[in-house]
Amino acid sequence: MNGDRLQRKIDVKICVLPGDGIGPEIIVQALRVLKALDLKCEIEEAPLGGCAVDAVGDPFPEATQRLALAADAVLLGAVGGPKWDVLPRELRPERGLLGIRKLLGLFANLRPAALYPELANASTLKPEVVAGLDLLIVRELTGDIYFGQPRGIETRGVDGVEQRIGINTMIYSEEEIRRIGKVAFEAARKRKRKLCSVDKSNVLETTQLWRDVMNELAPAYPDVELTHMLVDNAAMQLVRAPKQFDVIVTGNMFGDILSDEASMLTGSIGMLPSASLNETGKGLYEPCHGSAPDIAGKGLANPLATILSVAMMLRYSFALEEMAQRIENAVKNVLGQGLRTADIHEPGTTKLDTEQMGDAVLAAL
Repeated sequence: MNGDRLQRKIDVKICVLPGDGIGPEIIVQALRVLKALDLKCEIEEAPLGGCAVDAVGDPFPEATQRLALAADAVLLGAVGGPKWDVLPRELRPERGLLGIRKLLGLFANLRPAALYPELANASTLKPEVVAGLDLLIVRELTGDIYFGQPRGIETRGVDGVEQRIGINTMIYSEEEIRRIGKVAFEAARKRKRKLCSVDKSNVLETTQLWRDVMNELAPAYPDVELTHMLVDNAAMQLVRAPKQFDVIVTGNMFGDILSDEASMLTGSIGMLPSASLNETGKGLYEPCHGSAPDIAGKGLANPLATILSVAMMLRYSFALEEMAQRIENAVKNVLGQGLRTADIHEPGTTKLDTEQMGDAVLAAL
């Protein structure tokens, strides 16, 4: 990397969206870590989700859209909560999250699930089943049943009786499948060269096309072993023998479910970061967990997933691998010291609150 490119990469603009529930608490700790690095960056915060609904009546305000478009990367806390579940669907916090994914074209969601050796006992599975676990789920993020049209709730005559019916449409174009497939094959090429494509091709034509396109891509990656698995079997195998997987690629709905399942193999969803990327490498980075409003403001939130999301941002959007590894090594150091937040605490370890965990990572950094 030449000097000009290095300077351009380091001088970056980051849009920060603290969001709802524990979002602001964990974002504060992540920003402390980011600011401790030798990184010249401009940081601007904006509302997204329930806090934006409360402030301006829109889960994804125009001002937030402008900041997100102008930024080189976006760092998100979490959105949602029961407080807003009574609102019309278009005003719920989750519409803001879907909106920013669509606006920025964030089609590739990368969710690593790696078990730190120190947390083997925190998993609900036997340590020998999960020890050494290190897999990556590549989820298509802007298509599938979440965005397909038509959709809605209508009243129709069914068997001579007027009743409500719910409509959602699962749809994928071959180009949408091809571009996420390429991301997955490239990711597998950098890891153990094993890619498992998950579908439901025995029932759904949409996913038969998915399988066909993945097979069409495979000859371009002769060094990667491609296998296929039906989603119900994949869900079972993740808890039976998760270490058989290296990279899993799947659609939006299946990926949503399987990535949350995989996250619990590591002991706590509070440990897992994620990256959502577009075709230029611009990304939105967020922890895999939700807003956890029941523990908001109590100092119980685990900030490590958000801190590790900063590492993913440095790696994928800014190509600053050394800085990313510094953060990841600091987290490993903290866990090695036996320091834990409430979600991963066990006898013989030291329980820290959210801010104290941030202090510990900074000290290790």
